[in-house]
Amino acid sequence: MHVALVMNARLPVHGYGGSERVVAWLARGLQELGHAVTLIASTGTRMPGIAVAEADHRALQQRDFDVSAFLPPAVDIVHSHRRLWVAPPVPLVWTLHGNPPPGTVLPDNTIFLSANHAVRYGHRRFVYNGLDLSEYRYQANKADYDLFLGRLHSVKGYRLAIEGARRAGRRLIVAGGWRPSLRRGLSYAGRVGGERKAALLAGARCLWMPALWDEPFGLTLIEALASGTPVIGTQRGALPEIVTAEVGVLGDTLDELVEGASRVAKIDPASCRARVERLFTHRVMAENYVREYALAP
Repeated sequence: MHVALVMNARLPVHGYGGSERVVAWLARGLQELGHAVTLIASTGTRMPGIAVAEADHRALQQRDFDVSAFLPPAVDIVHSHRRLWVAPPVPLVWTLHGNPPPGTVLPDNTIFLSANHAVRYGHRRFVYNGLDLSEYRYQANKADYDLFLGRLHSVKGYRLAIEGARRAGRRLIVAGGWRPSLRRGLSYAGRVGGERKAALLAGARCLWMPALWDEPFGLTLIEALASGTPVIGTQRGALPEIVTAEVGVLGDTLDELVEGASRVAKIDPASCRARVERLFTHRVMAENYVREYALAP
């Protein structure tokens, strides 16, 4: 099969770039499965071993963007990671990476990131994100800190993580986009990526993700689990699908999260890693998307 992936960004991304990294991993996974891949992305995109058709970044953002001019001969399907309003001459699916306003009507060719994500918009089709395990470090012996990793936005629950760690008597490292006020037992790492991010994830006793919105997926969850690091989170969005009792603790209140912090030490890091190996690798993601491609009209 020849798959054209469309992404309105330059790849590979540096820094966080959650959906951008997922698309790069998907391209790699499809290729490893023996499929031909052409990546249609912003000017400057370079991925070793992947054919790239560069498009002007501003044009990629426009509603009237027509991908047809960038398609290679004999392409079988277009898989876009932004909605394409101008239909190509071949089957099209697109993955929704965010949360549009409630009540938004989305087309039947939309693929969501979790069952919860799909149901909230009246759909059923979803494929979990996957990551390349080679980019993460598995570590069974943990250091003396907990971790919050993500945008320092209220819906991500970073204030809840800070307060929960304080009440649990845990040292917390916060890695995110801007510097909060600090106190004893709280460290700020700033934006992290690459080896620094991998090291923080691997060394943490647990990852705090007390989301206050319905996460479509939550990429940092599987990044932590791939590192052998259990998760403390809320029961919002996709979290209950990803974080089972075997690999983390979920709760609805701050008291429940604080109590959960006392239980994560009993979780086996190997179980965390094994869950990702089974369900959330880039190869598994690619296999699941190939099944969705077969259903495209």
